[in-house]
Amino acid sequence: QLQLVESGGGLEQVGGSLRLSCTASGGSLGDYTIHWFRQAPGKEREGVSCISSVAGAQHYEDSVLGRFTISRDNIKNTVYLRMNNLKPEDTAVYYCAADQALGWYSGSSYHCPNEYEYWGEGTQVTVSS
Repeated sequence: QLQLVESGGGLEQVGGSLRLSCTASGGSLGDYTIHWFRQAPGKEREGVSCISSVAGAQHYEDSVLGRFTISRDNIKNTVYLRMNNLKPEDTAVYYCAADQALGWYSGSSYHCPNEYEYWGEGTQVTVSS
C-alpha cells in the first residue's frame, strides 16, 4: 500500500521560500497523480496544485499561480512543492495526496482528479508578517 510522508514545512517570513517534499514508499509515485492540498485553521481543505503521472501536466489554483511550482523526481519517488513569495494566507497544514486517476483536460487546461486514495499526515507551514 502506498504511504506518503510530507516534509519541509516550518516557519518562514513574508516573502520567503520553502520547499515541501512528498515522499512515497510501498509503490512508485510515478504511477500516480499527486495533489498538494492545504487546510488553514477554521477553514476547509483546499487544493493547491497537482501534477499528473502522464507528461507531467500541472494545475495551480489562482491563489498560488506564479508563486508555487510543483515538480516530481520519480527516481527519488518524491514530489516537491516549491513555494516562493510566501504570504500570511499561505499558513496552513499542507498535505499531499495520490491517486491513479489521470485528471482531464478542458481545452488546453489540465484539471486535477477530484478524489484521492492515499494521503499523507501533513506538514505545517507558518508564514509570519
